[in-house]
Amino acid sequence: MGMMAPDGIGALLRGAREAAGRTREEQAAVLQAARGGKWFDPENLKRWETEKRLPMPVWHPLLADCYGRSPEEIARAVVVSRRHRKLHQLIDREGRDGGSTVDRRKFLGVAAVATGMAGLPDFAEARQGINAGLSTSDSSDLAYLEGAFERHRGGYRGRPPSEVLGQMRADLDLLRELLGRPHPVSVRKDLARTAAGITGLVAIIQHDRGDQRDAVGWFATAEQAARESGDRRMLAWVLSRHAMVPLNYGAPNVAATMAIRARAEAGRFPSAAGALAAAVTARSLASIGDREGALRAVADARAAAARLDSVQGADTWFGYPAQKHHVHLSQAFTLMGRTREAYAEQEAALALTMSPSVMTRALIAVDRAACVRSDGDPTTAAALAADAWSRLPVAYRDGLVRSRMDALCQSLPGSSGSALSEALVGR
Repeated sequence: MGMMAPDGIGALLRGAREAAGRTREEQAAVLQAARGGKWFDPENLKRWETEKRLPMPVWHPLLADCYGRSPEEIARAVVVSRRHRKLHQLIDREGRDGGSTVDRRKFLGVAAVATGMAGLPDFAEARQGINAGLSTSDSSDLAYLEGAFERHRGGYRGRPPSEVLGQMRADLDLLRELLGRPHPVSVRKDLARTAAGITGLVAIIQHDRGDQRDAVGWFATAEQAARESGDRRMLAWVLSRHAMVPLNYGAPNVAATMAIRARAEAGRFPSAAGALAAAVTARSLASIGDREGALRAVADARAAAARLDSVQGADTWFGYPAQKHHVHLSQAFTLMGRTREAYAEQEAALALTMSPSVMTRALIAVDRAACVRSDGDPTTAAALAADAWSRLPVAYRDGLVRSRMDALCQSLPGSSGSALSEALVGR
């Protein structure tokens, strides 16, 4: 038992089984039934419970389903067990080499830090570890992370940003560990690409939560990973998403420069990244008053969106679906004061917006209120924005949505601005 982690996968599986009052054979039968009757060896379960072996990522979804845990909890427990095993290997090696009790205690402290047993890092430390790993560099872990990227890239699906970020934690820990191992060049490139995708998703969430500084840091890590992977389309995606941080938080000139870089990396072939970069360019130029340039970029975005296939146009954070296209153009036309075109884009976006899209609906509502203000009715604009804010769940009342609401509030004159300001502070 000394080799087993008290909070590792062995303890988790055995504890859950015993709590359910099952023998190993009975638990194996549960796993077998969940596999559609395909044979599952009870000895395999014994090896996992005693940590003679650790379950590979391909088993994690099955274990999560049969033990009532999330795949992230299973993955996290495996990581803890792996670190615990490494720690004891270091202890055994040090014991064979001799050493006093004082030296051994000192060694245990250093080993605990080296193997991650001294406590999981916070998100900033995780990013630093990933960043360092990109500059230095098994297949099953890589396959698991590629699958994790596919799962996470689907977007919020009605979940608050903080909840999604929490669910990604175990995958970030595994990525950090995997980047510290040596790999063949081809595997290393695949790993770097996956790292770019996962860290880019973290950056998007931090952007939406309003943590600009951390979002920029994660995007910088994602850009480094994308460059190491050699995948220019991935790099274009990272740059175009990164450009939305300065765009949405008051630096449109920086956003335009970054979006132009993204378009250059995307090249001439149709891609979600290229279409997004054109849309971000349109919004950036509209924000700085370059209407002619913004209208050209709108035309480019429309042409690019029309050429996307079903994969590039998928409704994910990595795709550029029609709904997001209309949301971006709504913002561009709103900033230009072209309210007729903006209203049309808002209607098109709402028609494609599924019910869980809480943040998207809120952003469209802010655009609509801004258009009503531009059309000369600030009182109705304030009422529309206040109503949208009152319907917004508390978990979404910060970050990007709050930033847009505050900007609208500042643009409203007199009593209209005061009324919205009171609504935003809950009075």
